Amino acid sequence: MELLTAHAWNDYELLDSGGGMRLERFGKYTISRPDPQCIWSKKLSAEVWKKADATFQREGTKDKGNWKCMTPMPDRWEVPYKSLKFWARLTPFKHTGIFPEQSIQWDYITDSIEKVKRPVNVLNLFAYTGGATLAAASAGAQVTHVDGSKPAITWARANQELSGLTDKPVRWILEDVVKFVEREVRRGKKYDAIIMDPPVYGHGPEGEIWDFSRSFPHLLETCSKLLSGEPLFVLVNAYAITSSSIMLRNILDDLLPDGVITFGELTLEENSKRVLSTGLYARWTPKI
Repeated sequence: MELLTAHAWNDYELLDSGGGMRLERFGKYTISRPDPQCIWSKKLSAEVWKKADATFQREGTKDKGNWKCMTPMPDRWEVPYKSLKFWARLTPFKHTGIFPEQSIQWDYITDSIEKVKRPVNVLNLFAYTGGATLAAASAGAQVTHVDGSKPAITWARANQELSGLTDKPVRWILEDVVKFVEREVRRGKKYDAIIMDPPVYGHGPEGEIWDFSRSFPHLLETCSKLLSGEPLFVLVNAYAITSSSIMLRNILDDLLPDGVITFGELTLEENSKRVLSTGLYARWTPKI
C-alpha cells in the first residue's frame, strides 16, 4: 500500500486543516470548506482562517450549501498545472471542479503514454471536468471522455479550450457509463488505457442509478473486455467510500487479466508537513 502525495503545484496549496475544515489556495483565492475527516486541531490561527476569500456553509447535514464571500469572487478563475489550465468555480457542492491530489495521476497518465511512442486509445469514465482527459490528450493519446452530466462535459470542454488542446482528438460522450461500455463491447471497441473515477452514488442522464457496491464490479468486468492486446493501464480512483484501497486491489485482481496492481491513498501535504488523505486509488498494469 502506497501514499501518493501531490507536490508539483505552484497554484494550489493546502494551507491548513482541522476542526472539520480545510483551508486551501486555488490560484490567487483562498477558500475554507468542510472536510469531515479533519477531526484534529488547526495549526494556523483563527485570524488566518478569517482571511479566507470564501467559506462554504452547509445547508443542513449534506454537502450542498452556499459560499460566504469576504472578497468579490468571479464566476470562474484560471488555475494552471504545468502545461494544463483549468477553470475553478465555487459550486453548491463545496468543490471547485479541480481535485489537486489527482495531479499525481495526471503525471502518471502522461508519462505512461509518452513512454510507449505509439498511438494510444484512452477511455475516461466518470470523467467530470476532464483533468485526466486533458493529461492524456496532451501526451498525444486519442481520448473518449464519458460522463452523465452535461454541465460537467461543458466545463471539461472549456478546460480543453483554456489549455489550448482543442486540436487534440477527444470524443465527448454524454451517457450513462455502464450503458456506454456495454455498447462498446458489442461494437468490438478496444482501448489501451482505461481511467475511471466512480462516485458512491449517482444518476445517469436518463435517471439510471449508480451504486458503487452493486454497480462497480459489473462495470469493471465489462471494461476488462475492452482492453486492447497491448494495454498500458487501468486506473481507478474512489472517493467517500467506506472500504479501503485493499478492496480496490482485490476486485482489480479478481476481474482484470493477470498483471501488477499497486494501490493506496491519494494525499495532500500541508505547509506544516501534515498529510491529509483525500481518496483511494488502484492501478493495474500488464506483466512485462
